[in-house]
Amino acid sequence: MKITEPMGSHNRGMRQATAKAMQVGHTRRTWLHYVLAAGGIGALLPPARAGEITPWPAREPVPALEATGLDDARWRLDALRGRAVMVNFWASWCEPCRAEMPTLQILADLYGSERLAVLALNFKESANVAARYVRTTGMALPVLLDPAGEIARRWSVKVFPTTIGIGTDGRPRWRVRGEMDWTSPEAGRLVEGLLGKPR
Repeated sequence: MKITEPMGSHNRGMRQATAKAMQVGHTRRTWLHYVLAAGGIGALLPPARAGEITPWPAREPVPALEATGLDDARWRLDALRGRAVMVNFWASWCEPCRAEMPTLQILADLYGSERLAVLALNFKESANVAARYVRTTGMALPVLLDPAGEIARRWSVKVFPTTIGIGTDGRPRWRVRGEMDWTSPEAGRLVEGLLGKPR
């Protein structure tokens, strides 16, 4: 597929082509082909927008994180030690959450789940609502459920989206409040920091 429309960052046609690729469940390689054919990741998205990035306080304890996924699997943060982890708190009614989700998917595909686990933790929505969003977008990230908002409260999440980056040692490194282009150079530096050794 060759996309011949202009490469402006707000191009609607490119967004539609990207959405179509996700909806029909293409493989990772085909998905990345769509991205490259559209002129690169930056051509698909609005100008890079960074949320508020703050380091995780050094002495703040790590809250527990245990949740059930849409597939009924149980997820525990401590079971993911050895991999970098990003926990994205989102909801389908949240427009900035929806806007950044494709870039989270691209990030997860590029790094691979063995190096980086990107978990989409849905805030206070039913499994049916979250599953409908997954079906209509072709999202392939693991979707975890927080129906009572207990996990969000434990992690002091009050802004959506919020993404928390956790190093391979199981310690949180940073928190991003608000929408982020996870394919931007700034996001790349954040992720590479998770994969490195703790300071």
